[in-house]
Amino acid sequence: MKPVRTGAQTEAASILPVRIAGTGHALPAKSVTSETLDLQLGFPAGHLQKLSGVSSRFVAAEESQIDLAVAACQAALEKAGQTPRDVDLVLGACGIPYQTLPATAPLVMQRLGFADGTAAAYDVNATCLSFLTAFELAANKLALGQATSVLVFAADIASRALPWEDQPDVAALFGDGAAAAVLTTGADDGPGIAASLLRTYHSAYAACEIGAGGTRFDFHKDREAFARHAVFHMDGKDLFRVTHKHFPQFVDQLLSKAGWARQDIDLVVPHQASPLALEHMIRETGMERSRVVDIGCTHGNQIAASLPTALDIAWRQGRIEPGMRVLLLGTSAGVTFGGMALEV
Repeated sequence: MKPVRTGAQTEAASILPVRIAGTGHALPAKSVTSETLDLQLGFPAGHLQKLSGVSSRFVAAEESQIDLAVAACQAALEKAGQTPRDVDLVLGACGIPYQTLPATAPLVMQRLGFADGTAAAYDVNATCLSFLTAFELAANKLALGQATSVLVFAADIASRALPWEDQPDVAALFGDGAAAAVLTTGADDGPGIAASLLRTYHSAYAACEIGAGGTRFDFHKDREAFARHAVFHMDGKDLFRVTHKHFPQFVDQLLSKAGWARQDIDLVVPHQASPLALEHMIRETGMERSRVVDIGCTHGNQIAASLPTALDIAWRQGRIEPGMRVLLLGTSAGVTFGGMALEV
């Protein structure tokens, strides 16, 4: 049952019309428990789950990033009742691309069976917030009449670059997966974005990083440094410092921009950074625990695919219905906070 609106909120902002016509997600066939990893790494049973809060995660042993992306897109298109012929823009929103050049989206477009020249395809990258930023871009394209149907996908294989030797507690946080959404033009008095907000705290730029793969390290001049920085590194204390200090106020800003009070939120769909981080977010922001989608324990942090996977699972479980107010929230490397107040 939807909560009664209190009327205590400020005057609501205008809605940027956009309709989620369909969502979908895809997971690798293999699931690995933390107990199995404890045994492999020589830790006592329960060690990694206690540190990370993650009991199991999906790991792409056979599937490629493109395989997962295509499966998620097909599920979203089927839910929307569309085919590639209906889509005129494909946005890749992966935290890590399939390769450095070219973008991932054209390859997914090809694998989905799009004919040459029938749609545009390119990538949007904001690490863990890539889906949210691509969603906002798609909504603006739709509102301007530059697109009629946009397919947004996020697919990440975190397991390829985890620091099991140096930071097993960090490595245990992550899982692989993909998710997608089909977005179409909404009616002026229908669903849409009430507010979106991004804020970057660059003082913690180095708190999460994979340094190699771009121009920072020259493979030809220093292959050892290139290889050393090809593995993920995270400074959890620095991330916690920035998040603890700024995130509650960020959420207040977003809600004020939307004209929502906390009790007006029907469901919170967060990026699944970690189960422990999610509990901290709930406590610090005053969100009602029963209205927060939490899949981190069984999926881990799927980077950019985390938030849309949680969104699709919530939708398929019947936790989202037309007319609800849904809050999308997350953090990303950089460090950036992101949120969207969405009327579905």
